[in-house]
Amino acid sequence: MKWLMRLLKLAFALALLGAGGVVGVYFYLAPDLPEVDSLRQVRLQEPLRVFTRDHKLIAEFGEQRRVPQAFAQIPETVIQAFLAAEDDRFFEHPGVDYQGLMRAAIQLALTREKRQGGSTITMQLARNFFLSPEKTYTRKLNEILLALRIERNMNKQEIMELYLNKIYLGNRAYGVGAAANIYYSKDLKDLSLAQAAMIAGLPKAPSSTNPVANPEKAIQRRNYVLGRMQELSFISQAEYEQALAQPISARLHLSDIELLAPYVAEMVRQEIIERFGEEAYTSGYRVTTTIDSALQRKADQALRRALQEYDMRHGYRGPEQRFDLSELPDAAAWDDILRDYPRIEQLRPALIIEVADKTATAYLGHGEQAEIPWKGFQWARPYGNVNYRKALPSTARGIVSAGDLVHVLPVAAEKEGEDGYWRLAQIPAVAGALTALDPDNGAIRALAGGYAFELSKFNRAVQANRQPGSGFKAFIYSAALAAGYTPASLIDDAPVVIDDPSLEEKWRPQNYSRKFFGPTRLRYALTKSRNLVSIRLLRSMGMEHAVGHIAKFGFDPAQLPRNLSLALGSSSVTPLKMSEGYAVLANGGYRVEPYLIDRIEESGRQVIHLARPATVCAGCPQPPGEETTAAGLPVAPRVISAENHFMMNSMLRDVIRHGTGRRAMGLGRNDLAGKTGTTNDQRDAWFNGFNRQLVTNVWVGFDSNAKLGRGEVGGRAALPAWMYFMEYALQDIPEQPLKMPPGIIQVRIDPASGKLAYAGQEGAIYEYFPRGRVPTETAPRSLDVPGEENKLSISHTPTDSADLF
Repeated sequence: MKWLMRLLKLAFALALLGAGGVVGVYFYLAPDLPEVDSLRQVRLQEPLRVFTRDHKLIAEFGEQRRVPQAFAQIPETVIQAFLAAEDDRFFEHPGVDYQGLMRAAIQLALTREKRQGGSTITMQLARNFFLSPEKTYTRKLNEILLALRIERNMNKQEIMELYLNKIYLGNRAYGVGAAANIYYSKDLKDLSLAQAAMIAGLPKAPSSTNPVANPEKAIQRRNYVLGRMQELSFISQAEYEQALAQPISARLHLSDIELLAPYVAEMVRQEIIERFGEEAYTSGYRVTTTIDSALQRKADQALRRALQEYDMRHGYRGPEQRFDLSELPDAAAWDDILRDYPRIEQLRPALIIEVADKTATAYLGHGEQAEIPWKGFQWARPYGNVNYRKALPSTARGIVSAGDLVHVLPVAAEKEGEDGYWRLAQIPAVAGALTALDPDNGAIRALAGGYAFELSKFNRAVQANRQPGSGFKAFIYSAALAAGYTPASLIDDAPVVIDDPSLEEKWRPQNYSRKFFGPTRLRYALTKSRNLVSIRLLRSMGMEHAVGHIAKFGFDPAQLPRNLSLALGSSSVTPLKMSEGYAVLANGGYRVEPYLIDRIEESGRQVIHLARPATVCAGCPQPPGEETTAAGLPVAPRVISAENHFMMNSMLRDVIRHGTGRRAMGLGRNDLAGKTGTTNDQRDAWFNGFNRQLVTNVWVGFDSNAKLGRGEVGGRAALPAWMYFMEYALQDIPEQPLKMPPGIIQVRIDPASGKLAYAGQEGAIYEYFPRGRVPTETAPRSLDVPGEENKLSISHTPTDSADLF
């Protein structure tokens, strides 16, 4: 019995020694352990997400993709799969599974290798939040102590929720919600048993054994998890066998982007980073923009279509690159080449692999081929220069060769019963931009900054400062009306020589047609975009008055040239700034500022920013007080009179009905107004147009400021994109007639003199005047009946040709 007592004493002493060692280790390590209370306030890293006003995801910025899930939202199948894979005694142990640790200790004794083992879900959580991934005895001890602390401070549901939202699961997926999105493009609740088991098998080696990187190992791991679930009676034998038979359905869904609008997304990203710094990438901000998804999609399509049409008018520039097909033995080699060239919507890179007299075969990638018929080549006269195309070759061989890297576009059938076809195409060298605003508050409804963000990140809508040309005349004429002129005022359209010290040499401006038309009424001059009338008008009213008035439209006076070239749009402005100015002409005369971000929410959906744009409210008292609309928004200030707005709107409607923008009448609406713009040598082409509900601006030009070519004026190069967009944008919006304010009256005038028409005068026309500025003189009966060119009125259609300027 003595030996038994000695053995018991020895065991007791060893136990005391072990307990003392544990206590000693605790007091040695505990002071340096972090406080686990912080887990209750932890903010999981979430990306910055950008949405349209109708809740379509535009972009996601940030390295970690995460879709946080509350414990109650996580399906039981997913929880069971993770229990089976990682810690089946999670709901039983106190944070440390001593049985698991014993197994790990035995493994260490047998193999003399330190291997990760015995880690519970709570221990993994401790490691993920507080510790490094290195495998050392000290880290394991810290892990154990932290796990015990966590279990004392949080319940099991809280721990499991945090773990399933924190765990890395490969391909930037953090948490089970993100993994369901990335691998299956599903919400977590919609995962099948096999898919849940696949995700639960990922924590062991998320980068190397996920179903995208290594399907074979992934399915082995999934089947192991399913087997453990069946052993633990989480699933039946039948469910196990059914899930086991499921093939891998995972593939990479890097984002759930519902609308591609990268220029918009980048504008938002820059503003958010400016506000919140780099932490915006991980703080889960949800930004809702003013963008309408349908309008944005159409804006991109409209701009691309117009740029492609311009490009086709100027000829085929040749292949992007040429390859020797004898050095490219198979489709795999062709795929490698095409991989370096982006697909832009329907414009696809292609490798010409065979050419006949009237057809060519193009390889599109991944085994897909396209036959290009002769009609797909008939536009492709070789480019000579900006004003010249060479003759069309008689065969396809004269245009392309085998080994040419080109682009192709699908063309829809023109008539019922016909087939669509592929045509040769190219990436347009010309650039452009389109902006669309709500004139009531400045909300940006659509914005296209170029042909494709993949090709150029330069956002021309907000970064390209270009001369607006004749599009600026609208503001000059508004200033003239404010100075006392009327639409019937006569200005001499005659040669002028300007010797201005601010100009390098004497300036002899001309009309686009290089003709002179003598005394011309302002309405007619604006409709036909007469340059010399605008110059004389500006000189007559005075530079200071004009600049002061133009500033009311949102233009910086310091950026406006103080010489007569201002009358022809020699200042530099962005397309968005032009839309801002034209919004005043659309909304009744009120100043609004463009804005893109409507609201910003934190991860928990708490609103931290809500836009309060100044909004048009015709019946509200005007600032400078604290006046607000019925919705509690600031009232937009009136900057031009109702009479000025009405007359300008009326004249700009005539630009479309009878002038340089008359092609827009093809939309079949009577409530459209606008102004074309073209700069010297056709380097910039514009169309600025609107109705009461929407202001849209289009600019077309080269980033290098090269010439667009002969005849490429605003009405030809820019107006088509405006029409493609507005036709869609206004399709369900009824026409809104222009309401005449009380301060305007309509009278009959003599079109030659602008004076009142005498009784019974033939050829007399109607014109609008502010009360107090109606002509007092009557035209003498001796005046000849004017020629057709000066008979334009608010109700007459002229028959002469217009300056396309």
